[in-house]
Amino acid sequence: MTMKKTLLGTLTGVLFMMAVTLLPVEVMHAQDAPAAEAAAEPAAEKTFAELGGDSGDTAWMIVATALVLFMTFPGLALFYGGLVRAKNILSILVQCFAVGCLMSILWLAYGYTLAYGEGNAVIGNLDKIFLQGVGVSTIDGTIPESVFFTFQMTFAIITPALIVGAFAERMKFSSVLVFCTIWFTLSYVPVWHMVWGGGLIAGWGAMDFAGGTVVHINAGVAGLVTCILLGKRKGYGSSSMSPHSVPMTVIGASMLWVGWFGFNAGSQLAADGGAGMALLVTQVATATAAFTWMIVEWIVAKKPTAVGIATGAVAGLVAITPASGSAGPIGALIIGVASAVVCYFCATSLKKALGYDDSLDVFGVHGIGGIVGAILTGVCAAGSLGGSGLELDSMAAQVFAQIKSVVVTIIWSGVVSVVAYYIASALTGGCRVSEDEEVQGLDLNSHGESGYNS
Repeated sequence: MTMKKTLLGTLTGVLFMMAVTLLPVEVMHAQDAPAAEAAAEPAAEKTFAELGGDSGDTAWMIVATALVLFMTFPGLALFYGGLVRAKNILSILVQCFAVGCLMSILWLAYGYTLAYGEGNAVIGNLDKIFLQGVGVSTIDGTIPESVFFTFQMTFAIITPALIVGAFAERMKFSSVLVFCTIWFTLSYVPVWHMVWGGGLIAGWGAMDFAGGTVVHINAGVAGLVTCILLGKRKGYGSSSMSPHSVPMTVIGASMLWVGWFGFNAGSQLAADGGAGMALLVTQVATATAAFTWMIVEWIVAKKPTAVGIATGAVAGLVAITPASGSAGPIGALIIGVASAVVCYFCATSLKKALGYDDSLDVFGVHGIGGIVGAILTGVCAAGSLGGSGLELDSMAAQVFAQIKSVVVTIIWSGVVSVVAYYIASALTGGCRVSEDEEVQGLDLNSHGESGYNS
């Protein structure tokens, strides 16, 4: 009995000691459980704001992107479409549409990375080929990089589409696509990098807020080269080649005007005072240029035409583009008047004197307007004119930088355009349609359709 009690007491003691020994361990584990579970959970992803994104800027840039796309589809297509003859209306619409689709693919494949990527003075690298490394959480400044990419894609779309107007009514559709592919690769992308990607022209301190050199001079020179190499339209100068639909042209110009607010104000990449001023000077310069063109035409040709005032508006839009981030209202007035007067005489007198057939005045409006605007950017940025604060003693150096940027863009685009034209001609059996096809019209011969039912 005594032994049983001893064994029972021993067993009880052992159990008690085990309980005392195990209790702290279990309590400790219970206390550490939340920390262990927290360590096992993945870290919470940063919010858009924590990544540096701004929802207001992003919202504005999405709208601006849509506005710039609206400039090509349908603005530019209708503006150009109304200016050609009825038998070629569809060819213009299809060319603008197809070029827009093609440029979207090329910008994604390699255009963006070669333009925006770090590289040398002329071209970027291939780090972001096919948008590699860009996702939902990738921020550029205060907006998603996907939005910045798409905004710049709309610029890549409209620039080659502008060139279409210079060789309208006489170039093979296949040649248009090949030419635009080569020109985009060898001219648009490098000039973009040189101006906006930290390359050669940016190093000079030249100002181009929204594309005076990158878009308008670049495209204008390409248009001049191709229309000269392609030759004049059959009957040019001896038969009527009047616009078939002036209302369509005015509607298209109006759409361009509205869309251009995205083009210029959107280039601020933020919803702030800079975007507001870009919006204001765009309106002032455009209205001034349109009204000035109307007055000049009224004096010279005795009639203020609808095509004239619409073309004047486009000239003003083009010229204010490089200066829209640095000019004030007074500078916008100056640029508006200067662009209208110079572009009017280049699109009429100069074209007749030199005898080239720039069908829809791409060089006369975009090339010349871009040159006027780019040079005057160095003047209208002066603080005394309400600009961004450029001192008068710095104006000469700035104007010189602007002139250098213009010269380089003209030479670069001109050389590339010649190369692109001859390659396209070799690959497509000649760039020009046959004489019979030109007489019958490109709508039926190139696309098998007619713009209007007779």
